Formats: sequence, structure tokens, C-alpha cells
Amino acid sequence: MKKVFYVFGLFLAGVATVATAQDNPCGVEGIVVEAESFSYTPSDLEIEVGQTVVWVNVDGFHDVNGAESTLGDMWNNPESFSFGAVNGTMDGVCIGSHTFTVEGTYNYDCSIGSHAANGMVATITVNPVQQSNTVVDIIVNSDDHTLLEAAVIEAGLADALSAEGPFTVFAPTDEAIVSLTEALEITAEELLALPNLGEILQYHVVAAAAYAADLSDGQMIETLLGEDVTVTVNQNGVMVNNAMVTVADVAADNGVVHVIDAVLLPPAPPSNTVVDIIVNSDDHTLLEAAVIEAGLVEALSAEGPFTVFAPTDAAVVALTEALEISAEELLALPNLGEILQYHVVGAAAYAADLSDGQMIETLLGEDVTVTISAEGVMINNAMVTAADIAADNGVVHVIDAVLLPPTPPTNTVVDIIVNSDDHTLLEAAVIEAGLVEALSGEGPFTVFAPNDAAIVALTEALEITAEDLLALPNLGEILQYHVVGASAFAADLSDGQMIETLLGEDVTVSITDEGVMINNAMVIVADIEADNGVVHVIDAVLLPPTANAVIEADQLAVMVYPNPAGEGELNIRGNWNAGALIQVWDAAGRQVAETTANQSWERLSTQTWNAGLYVVRVTEGDYSVNKMFLVN
Repeated sequence: MKKVFYVFGLFLAGVATVATAQDNPCGVEGIVVEAESFSYTPSDLEIEVGQTVVWVNVDGFHDVNGAESTLGDMWNNPESFSFGAVNGTMDGVCIGSHTFTVEGTYNYDCSIGSHAANGMVATITVNPVQQSNTVVDIIVNSDDHTLLEAAVIEAGLADALSAEGPFTVFAPTDEAIVSLTEALEITAEELLALPNLGEILQYHVVAAAAYAADLSDGQMIETLLGEDVTVTVNQNGVMVNNAMVTVADVAADNGVVHVIDAVLLPPAPPSNTVVDIIVNSDDHTLLEAAVIEAGLVEALSAEGPFTVFAPTDAAVVALTEALEISAEELLALPNLGEILQYHVVGAAAYAADLSDGQMIETLLGEDVTVTISAEGVMINNAMVTAADIAADNGVVHVIDAVLLPPTPPTNTVVDIIVNSDDHTLLEAAVIEAGLVEALSGEGPFTVFAPNDAAIVALTEALEITAEDLLALPNLGEILQYHVVGASAFAADLSDGQMIETLLGEDVTVSITDEGVMINNAMVIVADIEADNGVVHVIDAVLLPPTANAVIEADQLAVMVYPNPAGEGELNIRGNWNAGALIQVWDAAGRQVAETTANQSWERLSTQTWNAGLYVVRVTEGDYSVNKMFLVN
């Protein structure tokens, strides 16, 4: 079977538009004419200037003569072309090829024997190159649309918008695009690199020819993106969304272009993130406020996936009531972000993924525990009341209580005492004297901690019970005599050193070959480091210089109030006489007040005192009483 090289393409106005025969024997891309028997096929061909014709012999012995008519006809070829004769085969043999650069009508024939006389003649008409005027051409040829041109090319839309159409293009000028880059604080290069550049451009194109006369006020027109633009027509002109049409009805072969003064930005696609679910829920207004306050909106709107255990407004209100705080105070908590992170898992955990006893790590790094029973699913102590609310980036489960993260472990001087098996009596004394909160504060503190054996020895010496000791009116003063308002490690101590305690009285350090003594007590374990100081275990109770008199009876009956002193003043009452000395020290041992009483009630201003722990001492004759108090 004979091999056919020519392909009949589409013809517009009689002009061949399809270059064919990629595998012709001449190896030249062009429009193929086949020679066989007594004919050229096609015999009447129209091309454009710059196109190439390739002649292939598929049968017989033929040439191509475009110089002078074999039959004596008058040819007026704009230029001559001729190719010598070759024997053809079914696979085709190249006769030659010619690129026509001059328009006009070309005649040629086969000069072999009587071939021309038997009809082997043909004509090629070379027409001027047709100039296209597509919507793309209009953009490319416009000095005001260089950035739009670059965008169309970058997005790979040039071929699509050069097709038959019709299209309507709302074409933002370079100035409009520059304004957008400035508003977004990006460069033109960054704009062209946007992953949704193609979508933005499609939002400027309508798949129909919409001339100005076709537009009406309020009209909605669907773009190639599938999203509508809105037409506004008023006395000021024509607006497309927020862009003014500055030049209308630039006609193209495949549509129309309207120049606009702003870039049309497509509406953001609707999202359904875990944040959207919370925001759109009438039962989660307080959780929404908390997520916003904690600055977690952007993080929880990301790709995820996330699982959110979402407490309802009722659950959050129940927590505020239990803590005796307002919703505003809850939102102001310094650890609000940590509480919220304890409600979020960095994975999608649907109800079917949960199992009884399962431990799930939250974004806080702490686990929540899943309990599944006949009653339902519990997350810690919260019941899941609505499960599996699917989001684009995870899932939301509604719960009926706020999940409170476990309190982080502390290691204060109080924790060291509480966790020691040898300090049960000292622990009881610290609690009884109301010093737990003060000694759990920032500090630093140094505590000389008498062990149980030391306290028992004191009770035996005084012939009282442990309960009697804990009931002593000056128990707090005795304990303050064991505490220094600074970190004093063993390396900081020196022989003969005097260290002032929170009571305002000094203890004396003695260092010998036997070890370290604090007054008459031996340090038996040193340098137990705490988050807020250091503890040294001692083998005897330290008694303040005035302790014996106070142990016998609190003759002065000193009362200090309010405690904490938060209203700018401190009241001190007692059974002293005029002339009693009243002194106040802060936790660092600095004296902040001193006065001589002229009655049994003194009022001191605390306006200029910093918040913290203070000691007031009342001295009259042989009696001296210390009381500790806080200033807010």
C-alpha cells in the first residue's frame, strides 16, 4: 500500500494552516505535495509567506519545474524553483523543498516526457501572513499591560486565550498591578510566583463576548474561575467589582478587552477549619474569645490535622464560678495558651479511633486520658456531648468541662520539706504557722531545717507535746528564725559569719573540724537545692534570743491585720504600754519602718512598700514578739 505524506488540515480563507509530514523523506518540516503518475497532490495549494513546501515522489519518474513552462505557457512566477527528477517508491523519495518568501502565484509542472501534457501541472498561491488580533495580542501589544502579559505567560494561559473563544478580558494596567504589590508588600516577581496566579487571571476572563452595551447595573457575570464578578453602572462609569473600566470595547478576533484600574481578587474559598467550627458555633463564644486572646487562630487554621476537644460556654462559665473569677479574668490568665493547647491533639482522632484507657498527647506535651463506658466517652473528667464534627483540617469533639492541664511539678524549699520523711513535724509547723505560700514564693530562701528528732528533743526539753509546740503563739517567729531571705549554700558560709534571718535576728555560723554549726545546731545534710533556694538539714531547733520569754507567754498579745495588707495600711494591736518599740523588716532584712508606740494600737502606711513578705517586731522590756505578714 502506498505511503501517504500529505495531510489536509484546517483552512481559513483558503490558507493552509497546518504544517505536516514530520517524517517525510526530505527531513524538512513543511506542507507535502506528492508526485505520482501524471499528477501532483494537492495540485492547487495556498500557503502563507514563510511556509515551506516539500515534494515527495511516491510513484514513477518525476521532477519539479518552476522555472519555465514545459508547454510554453506564460508563467510569471515571482521567483524560480526547480528540482531534478527522481524515481519514486511506495515509501516516498525526496524530490526537494522550497520556502516561499515572496507572495504571489507560482506555477510549476513535471518536465519529464509528456507528463505536463497529460496534466501534471500545479499552482501554489503564496498569501501575506495573516495578522492575528486575539485578546492576547491586544495585551501583548499594549504598553500599559507588560505585567499582565508576563502573568498570562507565567500562568500558561497564552495558548488558551489565543483560541477561538469568544472571551471577555478585564485587563488591569501595570499601575493597577503595582498598586496591588505595594498593598501586599511583595515584589512583582513574587506576585508572578503566587501559586494561585492562574486562578486570579481566570477571575478576569469571561467565556463570552461582553461588550459595554451588553453590561447592566447589578449584573453578575461568571468568570472562567467559576466565581462571579459584579457590574455596577452609574454616572461615574462602569465598575467591575471594585475596578473602574477606563477603556472599554477593545475588539479582538476572539472577543473583547476592557481595561480596568485595579486587580480583581477572587473571593477567598470558604473554609471549614476547626477554628471556623468554633467561630460558627453559638455554644462556643467564650472558647472563640480564648482562642483569639491566646493568639492561636492562625496556628489552628493551618493544614493540621488537629483534634479539638471544645468545651461549651456552660463548661467555661462553670470553671469561672469554681475559681471565683470572671470570664475576663479567665481570658487574662498568663497560662491561657497552655490550657487551650491541652485541648488540642496534633492528629485527627475520630470517635472510631478512640479506645478505653487510651492516652493521647496534646499540643502541650501532656496526655489526656480516654475513658469509654456505657455512659459515653470521657476525656479526663469531661464528657463528649457531640462527636466527629469534621473540619477541613481535622475534627472537633464538644465536651462539657474544661480540661485543666496537670500542675507542673515544683521543687521549692517547702516541697523538699514535705517530701522528706525526716521532716513531718517541720512540715506540720510550716502549715500551722501559715508559711507555706510565703516559702513557696520566688525567694530565694535558705532554710535550716530541723529534723523530727530535733523537734522531739525540744518538746521533751520543754516538757510539752508536739501538739503544744504547734500551738505556741510565736511558732511563726521560731520558724522565721530558721529562714534567711537569700541563697546561702555551704560554699557561701564562713566561720564566725552572722546571717540575718527573716525574724530580723542573726544566727551564727561556726565551722570546725567537726563540721558546720548554725548556733548550737549541727548541719547534717547540706546544699539540698530547691527552685527557690536551698535547704540545710540541722539536728536541733534554733530558738530566737527572746524565744524563752515568748514561749512562756505571749504577754504582748500582738495582732497584725489585715494580712495580707492590701489597702495601703497595716494595723498593729497589743497589750503593750506607751514606749514600746515597733520595727518592720522586709524579706531581705531591710528595715522599712520604726516607731515608738504611745498607745496599744498603731497604724502604719504600706503605700511605699513593695509586695512581699515582711516581719513586724514589738519590743517592750524583756518581751519581744515578731509577726509575719504579706503586702499585696
